[in-house]
Amino acid sequence: MRSWIPAALEAVKAAADGGAPPVEFLPAEAGVPRWVPRPEVLSEETERPAVVVRTSGSTGTPKQTLLTAENLRASAEATAQRLGGHGQWLVTLQPSYVAGLAVLFRSLQAGTTPVALLEHTTDPQRFTDAAVQLSAPRRYVSLVPTQLHRLLARADDRLLAVLRRFDAILLGGGATPAPLRERADQLGLRVVRTYGMSETCGGCVYDGVPLSGVQVGIHDSGRVQITGEVVAAGYTDAELTAARFDVDPTTGARRFLTDDLGTLQDGILSITGRADDVINTGGVKVSAEQIRQALLRHPAVQDAFVTGVDDATWGQRVAAVVVPGENPPATGGEGITGQLTGWVREQLGPAAAPKQYVLLADLPLLSTGKPDRQRLKRLLAEQ
Repeated sequence: MRSWIPAALEAVKAAADGGAPPVEFLPAEAGVPRWVPRPEVLSEETERPAVVVRTSGSTGTPKQTLLTAENLRASAEATAQRLGGHGQWLVTLQPSYVAGLAVLFRSLQAGTTPVALLEHTTDPQRFTDAAVQLSAPRRYVSLVPTQLHRLLARADDRLLAVLRRFDAILLGGGATPAPLRERADQLGLRVVRTYGMSETCGGCVYDGVPLSGVQVGIHDSGRVQITGEVVAAGYTDAELTAARFDVDPTTGARRFLTDDLGTLQDGILSITGRADDVINTGGVKVSAEQIRQALLRHPAVQDAFVTGVDDATWGQRVAAVVVPGENPPATGGEGITGQLTGWVREQLGPAAAPKQYVLLADLPLLSTGKPDRQRLKRLLAEQ
């Protein structure tokens, strides 16, 4: 089958250069992405967008983000500067998702042709076969944590060899569990944790440190605010744009107010949760993300999702979906859920201890590789 990569690169370049209308990539059918022109998004009120990217919708209704050529170039150049130079990329994320689109534009800036692997991305043999096609001196791949975890769960010597050959394995789209980071480090993999979103051209903070040209601050609400050339022109919806984007009065650069709560210490950004993940249970407020991180530190847990579910007694009850590890340690007579309840209670207090569990073999995922939060919430609410 003829590769879609050259045509996709040409479409993105034409839109970025202004020789064609803005484009939007659509979710792939049978592994081959499609894209459509979006001339109707052109407006005298905003800078000319090059691409339209829909947010993942993992927490609600997707929004249509307008990214300019200047946004994309600033992101690509800052990424290359941080990683040590431009290189060749393995595309394992759909270009309808900002991380996949960013790889295409980085390739344009680098003058390299990426290798595509949009199906069976966690199959060790297929991943290896795709990765060995990379021929440039510097090689990169962008993954979500679930992809790397599943690859390492079935890794053989050949797969480990190609993973070690990457000059950087970018991990974004969600928090990277500490056990996964530790295993990758033990195996000699060069993992870089990234933080960003569609509104910032994808990752703009690497291992807690903003890329060149990116400023990160904490808003009075406790939410993370990002400023710089990577910040999008806005959304197709003017009201949503006004609610989330503004201009830094000091620098004149665009700012975006995220939904993420965070802290800054010595210039290092740490994400502590989301503004919408606070659970009010029995009058006590607890963080769903902090509970999730506590569960992930337990040796019996491979992955987890935590949310609040309406409850007649507690107002909201803390509920968790847990993926047990492949070889969980013995839990004694109380069972794994009883042990996890005690584990969280000891670390975060009794209010944070989950009152409801669902055990699954894997978390359901969106096409972006992120957990399908809406589906998981329905599962817990309906149980």
